[in-house]
Order: sequence, then C-alpha cells, then structure tokens
Amino acid sequence: MALLFGILLLLGLCGNIISENTSETLDYELPTSKYETEDTYSPGPISVLFQMVRIFIYIVQPGDFPEDSIRKFIRNKFEVSAVYDEPENIVLILKIAHYEIGVILCVIVGVLFIILLPVVGCIFAICRCCNKCGGKMHQRPKENAPFQRRCLAISLLVICVLVSIGIIYGFAANHHVRHRIRKSQKLIDSNLKDLRTLVNEAPQQIDYIVDQFNTTKEKAFLDLDNIHSLLGGGILERLKPKVIPVLDEIQVMAKAIKETKVALENMNQNFKSLRDGSQQLSNSLSTVKQNMQNSLQGPECLLPQVSDICKNIESSLSQLEGNPELSKLPSMDTELQNINNVLRNDLDAMVQKGYQSFNDIPKRVQVQTTNIVAEIKKLLNTVGSNVKDATKDIPIQKSLSEFNSHMDDIEKEIKQKLHRAEEVDSYWWLCSLISCFLLLLIVIFFYLGLLCGVYGYDKHATPTTRGFVSNTGGIFLMVGVGFCFLFCWIVMILVVLSFVPGVNMEKLICEPYANRKIFQILDTPYLLNKEWKYYISGMVLKKPDIELTFEQIYSDCKNNRGIYSTLQLENLFNISESLDIHKHTDNINNRLERLDIKLGGIVLLNEEGKNNLKEFSNSGIDNIDYDTLLAQSKTSPGKVNLISFSYDLDTKADRLPPGQLKQSMKSEAQTIRKIHQDQVLPMERTQVDVQKNIKILQRTSGGLKEKVSKILQSLDSVQVFITNDISSVIVEETKKFAKKILRYFEHYLEWVELAVTEKMVPCKPVATAMDSAFKVILCGFIVDPLNLFWFGIGKATFLLLPALIIAVKLAKHYRRMESEDVYEDMENGYHKAHPYGIHNAVMPSLQTIPPETLENGNASYDEPQPHALDKAIMTSLQTIPPETSLQYYF
Repeated sequence: MALLFGILLLLGLCGNIISENTSETLDYELPTSKYETEDTYSPGPISVLFQMVRIFIYIVQPGDFPEDSIRKFIRNKFEVSAVYDEPENIVLILKIAHYEIGVILCVIVGVLFIILLPVVGCIFAICRCCNKCGGKMHQRPKENAPFQRRCLAISLLVICVLVSIGIIYGFAANHHVRHRIRKSQKLIDSNLKDLRTLVNEAPQQIDYIVDQFNTTKEKAFLDLDNIHSLLGGGILERLKPKVIPVLDEIQVMAKAIKETKVALENMNQNFKSLRDGSQQLSNSLSTVKQNMQNSLQGPECLLPQVSDICKNIESSLSQLEGNPELSKLPSMDTELQNINNVLRNDLDAMVQKGYQSFNDIPKRVQVQTTNIVAEIKKLLNTVGSNVKDATKDIPIQKSLSEFNSHMDDIEKEIKQKLHRAEEVDSYWWLCSLISCFLLLLIVIFFYLGLLCGVYGYDKHATPTTRGFVSNTGGIFLMVGVGFCFLFCWIVMILVVLSFVPGVNMEKLICEPYANRKIFQILDTPYLLNKEWKYYISGMVLKKPDIELTFEQIYSDCKNNRGIYSTLQLENLFNISESLDIHKHTDNINNRLERLDIKLGGIVLLNEEGKNNLKEFSNSGIDNIDYDTLLAQSKTSPGKVNLISFSYDLDTKADRLPPGQLKQSMKSEAQTIRKIHQDQVLPMERTQVDVQKNIKILQRTSGGLKEKVSKILQSLDSVQVFITNDISSVIVEETKKFAKKILRYFEHYLEWVELAVTEKMVPCKPVATAMDSAFKVILCGFIVDPLNLFWFGIGKATFLLLPALIIAVKLAKHYRRMESEDVYEDMENGYHKAHPYGIHNAVMPSLQTIPPETLENGNASYDEPQPHALDKAIMTSLQTIPPETSLQYYF
C-alpha cells in the first residue's frame, strides 16, 4: 500500500506542477534515462505449477469477476453492515454467496476434516483398545490374502507418491516465498530509484529542449549568412535554364567565327600554294618533256631495233603535263576581309561580360539583404527568449524537493513494513516448514512400513510366526496412522487459513489486475467520490468531469508516454498555445517576404555583339561553292602518276642498247621521280589541308543565317524575361527561402510540442512500479506461492485419508499376530474345521488353562483331545521365563 501511495502521490504532484503553470534538416532526440527495473517478470519453471493451481482455482470458482458487488462494497466504504442494513441488498448477498460457493464448499469440507479427523481418531483409538477395528491381534487366513496384500501395498505406494508430490509443492512454494521476499527489498529500491530518476530527468530534458533552440537558431543564422548562395543561388538556378543555353550558343558562335577566320586564312594560303605549285609543276614537266623529245630525235632511234621503243616513249610524253584545275582555285580574300571586319569587336569578351553579369546575382542579393538579415536575427533571438520562457513557466524545480521528501518518507515506511513482512514471512515459513515436515514424517513412516513389510514378508510364515522386519513394517504403518490422526487436522487448519485468502486474492486482485478489470471498477463514475464523476481527474486536474481513467493512465504509462498527455495536463497548461507556431513565426515570415531585391541591369549581350553576329551571317562564307572547291582540291597535281611513269620509262630504257640515248632516258626518269618528290608530294599534303579547311567552313556556314537568327531571337526573348519577369522569380525564391528558414523553427516547435506532450518525463516507471507492487510482489511473490502451498499440502493431507485406511488394513498383513485359525482332519475321511486359538508363546493366556495342567506340563480335556501341536506349545511355555515373555509383550 505504501508503494501504491507513492505512485498516486507522484501523479498528484505532476498535476500540481502543471496546475501552477502549465525539420527536415535537424533531428532531435530527447535524452531519456535508463531504468533498472525490468517491466517483465517470470517466476521460472515453477510457473507451470502456478498455472496448474490457477486452473484448479478456476474450477473451484469459475464465476466472472463480481463487478457490481465490488462497486457496492466500495460505495459503502467496505462496511458489510451497511450492506445488510438495506433490504434490497439481499440479492447482492446472494450473488456474492453464489460467486463464493466453490470456496465455501471447500471451506466446509476443510472444517469437517478438522473437526471429524480428531474425533474419528479418538474413536478409532478407543475401538482399537477394545480389540475392535482391527485391534485384536488375530488374523483369519483367506485364499485371496496375497492378492489383497499386494493391492493394498501398491495402492498405498501410489498414494504416498502423490502425497510426496504435494509435499514437494509445499516445499517449493515455501522456498519460493522465502527466496522472493528477500529480493523484494532490491525490487522496491529499484522502483524507488526509477521514480526518482523519472523526476530528476525532467530538468535535464527542459535544458535540452532550450539548447536545441540554440542549435536551430545557429542553423538558421548559417543559412542567413549564406543568403547569397541560398536565395541568390536559387534565383540563379531558376534563370539558368533560360539564360545559359543562349549564352553558350553565342559563345559557340564566337568560337566559330575565330575558327572560320583561321580556316579561311589557311585555305586561301593553300589555294595560292596549289596554284603556284601547279604552275611550277607544269614548267618542270615541260622541261623534262622537251629534253626527252630532243633525245628521241637522235640517230640512235633510227636503228630498227630501237625505233619502236623510241616511238613508244615519244607517244607517252603527252602525259607529262600538270592539272589545270588546281590553277583555277579562287582567292578567298573577300570573305577573309569580311571575317576580319567581324572580329574587330571581341564577341567572346562580350559573352563573358554577359556571363559575369548573370553570375553576379548572388553577390548582389547578399549586398541588398545585409540589413534585413540583421533584423531577422534579432527576431529569432526574441523567439528563443519566448520559447525559453514558455518552457521555464513549468515550475518543476519547485516541486522536486517536495516530491523527494515524500519519496524519502515513503521509502522509510516501505522499509518498516518490509521488515515486518520479513518477520511475518519467517513465522509463516517456519509454520509451513513444520507442516511439510510433519506430512513428510508420516509419509516416511508409510514408506518405511512398505519397505520393511515388503522385503521382510515371508509367505511361508504363519501370522504368528512373521519375522521381525515384517512386524516392524506393520508397526511403522500404524505409527504413520497415529501421526495422521494427531497432525493432519492441524495441517488442514493451515490449509484452510491459506486457501480462503489465497483464492480470493487471486480472483479479486491478481486476475482482475492482469485483465485490467480492476481499473474498470475504479473508473466507475461517482464510485470513489460521490461528487466526482472521474476520481483521478478530480484529484489531479481538479476537474472531475474530464474523462481521465485509471485504465488509460496505466495503458499510457505502459506504452511509455509522457506525463503531459497521460494525465491530459493540457486542461491545466496548454503547451500548444504557448508554443503556437504562427505566433512566433509570423513576424519573421512577414519580414522575409518584404525583401526588396532589385536585379536590373543584367545585359547578356550588347548591340555590338548582336551586330557582330549579323555581320558574320552576312560575311558570304555561306555562299562559297564548297562542293566544287572540294572536288577541285581532290584532283591529282598531274595527269599521270609520275612514279609509275618513271619506272615505266626505266623499263623501256633498259631495253635500249647502251649508249647516250639509254643514259639520257635513265637520267630523265630520275628527274621525274625527283619532281614527284619535291613538287607533287607537297602539293598533295596541301590538298589534304585544303580539304580539312573546306569541311570546317562547310560545317560552320551551313544554315548560318538561320542559326544566327535563332540565337538573336532567343537572346531577345531571354533578355525581355530578365528585364520584365525576374521580379516574379525573386518573389518565389524569397518565399522559398523564408519557408526554409521558418521550417527550422516550425520543425523545432513541433518537436517541442511533441516532446512535452508525448515524450517528456515518460511515466513507464509508474506502470512498472504498479506491476512490481501488484503483479510481482503481491501476486508473484505471495499469492502464487501461497496458493501452491495450500494446493500441495491440502492435496497431500486429503490423500492421507485413504492412505490411513489402507495402512491400517495393510499392517494386519505385516504384523506378528497373537493368534490364528487352524484346521484339523477328522476320522471319517472328511475335513471339519474346529478353530482353536493358538496362543502366542510370548503372551500365554493362562486364564483358560487349569493350574494342574500347567504343573504337569500337559492339558487334560474330556473332548475334544488337544492336537499334538498344542501339546508341544504348552510344553514350551514352561521353558520361557515369565519376565522374558512380559518384556517381549511390551
């Protein structure tokens, strides 16, 4: 009860504390403490036995939880007399009786056991003393005696085993209580420490919340300091898709103009080189041709064998001429002059100025927003002060010392009660241990009786001649029977006394606590206080009409929710209103939206640049017939391949006879090859360069006017957009930047609200403390072992009743009898039974024997004559000292 009082006090103080007052890029995590007490409890393997007992309890008391009856008793403040005073409550009494009918019947059986067992024991003892109820040491032999003895022994053994199991249950329950009660102090200390931690972490969490505002503010300040890259960069990125492609095209066109100039210069130079080379080649070939014709006019060609060769050589001389097409290549001076005129203005530098003007937007934004950024920082510092004041309005520090003092008193009271509980547990443990040992002693006597009786029994021995071990077994059984009558009713008193509270605590406290029906009872309107609809809201919030229930508090605390939302403290201090996002951020938002940024004067390309583009498109390079020039440049410098011609001439010269003609032809062949090497090859290389330049110019000039026209149109369009519509882009980007800054604080304030309402001071230790008080200590440490104790000991005690009866019957088969029945053979050939009591040699019955018979050592009867065995026994009586037989008897 002290621990429960501490929990309720904690809830009340939390209510008093509040009643006195009430990002996307930032991640906050409220620091939480680690608690020592585990929120789960497992009794271990013994839980199987506890569950078995619960099943038995359900069989005994299967009725549903009597909610109406409990409510009635609570309304009457647990006064039974108040219930009886009202006639209409008779039905309620009948309901309670019906609910407790199983317990009542079990108690009646137990009381009857307690009353009747000692009475029956006394009657049984008196009856035995009168040689009744099996007290006469005489046994008649029966045909089924061995079978009966075995059945009785097996039955007694089985019952003893079951009784032993019940005693083990009792020992286990007793040990469990002893062991767990000693751990209660540690569990209570752990719960109290967790409750202190729960209270002490609140100031730390408040400080953390305030510190996180500084982190958020620093992030916002960093963004404000980088307004040139965030806001200016945002504007720049919005304009880039329109501006950069146009500037890139103009830059490409400026590069093309330079490449065109280079290509034209190279091509014009190459054309001149080809024209000059063609003329020189024609002159050289004409000289060679003339020399060869002169040689062929000599007398050697008149020889018959030489004339054909000479004619052949002479006919081939027409091929030694240059290509007239190369000499017709035009001059590019006019086009080159036009391009040079275009390049008088540096278009590339103009484009770079356009890039620079465009890229200066972030710098211009920063310059224009310096004063506004300073004002916004001041506003943010003001918001920080408001948030700090809102969090500090909760006077938690003021109540901590009061709560800690109460905690100290609670802890002192718990320790005192725990010390008393340990004393009570010691007495209970001792009584339970004595009970278990008494039952164990009885069972041990039964086990010893069975052991001695079974192993000492001789089937050839007569009842009066049974051995010492067998007789000892029978005595052990009767001692066990005696102890049963002496102690079992006392043990049953302990069983009944533990059964009644154990069952009712299980059904009325532990089970309703597990299924939370006990909270539903306490949450009944106007139950605990006739003026309050909801007791807990009236106690904590001072507003009893607010639906705040024990079950909801326990569930929320079990889920580790914060005290604020658990106790619905928004009814006392509305944190949402104090930390209203719009109240703190509207001023900042308005100031950011009033940013007046001017970005006029951005010129991507001036008029001179545009004129350059137009002049370039009118330079005439697109009118050049590049296909014709390309075809001309691809023609061979000569009509024939000079190398092939020279080698052919060498071949023909080799067929000439030695002489001046042959030598002359050989020399001319060599000259032709030199002409090819010195003149034709350079011209061919020049032709390759010409072809490259023609292709460059052809690519550049293709659709030149359309390209330039399109570029100028795009440039004009973008320039108009920058001049007229850039303000809309600035406004949009300014709102986006303002939203980004405000989002930090919106995210922070949302987190603060969430942290205070859901996570700050999580009350899981409260639910854990309640579980520790009820589920663990009361039910797990006390009720479950108590129920297991009465279940095991009660079962063992009841099973001793049949064991008692069987032991009495079985002892008759093991003990040595004083007399037995015998049978004689008669003269007529058939058997006629005449029972004669054969007296035990250790205890002669001298009352029925005449004195003279004892003196003479024999007996004289008229009829019937004694049997020879009787004579032998009677004769042996004289040899036994009286004191020996008397001692053996006792």
